[in-house]
Amino acid sequence: MAPEITRFNGHGLQDDLQSMHNILRPETVESLYLMWRTTKLQIYRNWGQRLLSAFYRRKTPYGFCSLHNVNQASSKRDDMPSFFTAETLKYLFLLFSSDAALPLEHFVLSTEAHPLPLLPTL
Repeated sequence: MAPEITRFNGHGLQDDLQSMHNILRPETVESLYLMWRTTKLQIYRNWGQRLLSAFYRRKTPYGFCSLHNVNQASSKRDDMPSFFTAETLKYLFLLFSSDAALPLEHFVLSTEAHPLPLLPTL
């Protein structure tokens, strides 16, 4: 799993030591889903599978946990943000579903991953 913030400098990637936590955000999975739907390149589903496996390793008896530090697997936070189930898991479902599950020619996704039907043009 990736840290919340990673900075780029003249020497490459540099971890922001104050932001090494991960709170199960949906943006990466959302991007993978949209890239998959746009290109159909298998690499996006492969990366999604890797993320799904990483999330599964954070499974607890009652949900999934965030991490205080991604470099320390035992640094679990007693926290699962609601957007994890509302958005992150929804995008993972869509990434591995057929296009018919959500035809993007008939729906648009809101910033909270809610499918909204497109209105007919007048």
